[in-house]
Amino acid sequence: MVLNDPQDEFEFFLEKPWSDGLPVVTPTDERIERMLSGTKRSPAEFIGRVPPAMGEATVHSVAVHAVMAGCKPEYLPVVLGATTLMLHDEFNMNGVQGTMHGVAPLMIVNGPYSEEIGIHGGNGCFGPGFRANASIGRAIRLILMNLGGGIPGVSSMTIFGTPLRYTACITENLQFHPWETLAESRGYGADENVITMAMVESPRLTFDDVSEKPERLLRGIADAMTGLGSWNMHAPRTDMVVAMNPQHAKICSEGGLTRADVHRRLCELAGHKVKDLKRGGNWRRERALDMYIHVDPDDDEFFVPVIKDPRDLHFIVAGGWGSGSAVCHGWSGGSRAVHGPYEV
Repeated sequence: MVLNDPQDEFEFFLEKPWSDGLPVVTPTDERIERMLSGTKRSPAEFIGRVPPAMGEATVHSVAVHAVMAGCKPEYLPVVLGATTLMLHDEFNMNGVQGTMHGVAPLMIVNGPYSEEIGIHGGNGCFGPGFRANASIGRAIRLILMNLGGGIPGVSSMTIFGTPLRYTACITENLQFHPWETLAESRGYGADENVITMAMVESPRLTFDDVSEKPERLLRGIADAMTGLGSWNMHAPRTDMVVAMNPQHAKICSEGGLTRADVHRRLCELAGHKVKDLKRGGNWRRERALDMYIHVDPDDDEFFVPVIKDPRDLHFIVAGGWGSGSAVCHGWSGGSRAVHGPYEV
């Protein structure tokens, strides 16, 4: 670069610890003002402090990061709603920011507004190609990095990280949904705009193009929910997201099962006997004695469920038509999922 040449704006941001490693949109005053047009809330409104650096999240600072992430102004209410939720004490964002584990706050957005702004829940919903999903989730990650100081190798000690730490925002596939949504199952109305946030790993795919009956199908999905090295198997309580694709959901629905039936049966099926848990992974006698439920570590035939409390299983219908569903394992039990309506 020749002296006095203007510096490339994209390179400027990439040379600072303000990016996730990808180019960001420069947050000019004009762009920030346009972003703020997406909400009626005052730019000065205080939302909370983002751990561990405890930077102040305000409507204005959230809007700055929404610009950087590539959001449209109409996405801002979702980013604001998610920021508010993730700062709830029970979600334990401070613990997750510094953990060695590779988890991220996954947003499941329900309600008419998610449809209006184009949040995607169909084919490829966990992957690239959908601006609303990608930029809303990315805005949350940039907030966690810049306001919270969640920089890998600095305050974040995650061993591998996860692709979900780039972006983690989906909705359900309403086009082929045979039941009520996750939000409706918790008592919210179909016309309410609701976000659920759960601390989970990247989705693990479970493939089944053979099963024609619900019980056989659910046994395969339940097996994917277990793992000797997973925290769900050994922690007192840990959240988990199961995203059943529409074809699998149809098998269950046509087999006479309600959403609640599927949720209950997965909780019953997913787990291991004590003798199997002792073979490897995270098994410790003291952990078994400290679980949320009673476990007898001396009874080799004792069945230990993955889901210690049914509230920790977040069951949705998402993805495209086909033979695969997805399971997102959770963190070490230090975080409780949060959910609630957000202002549009």
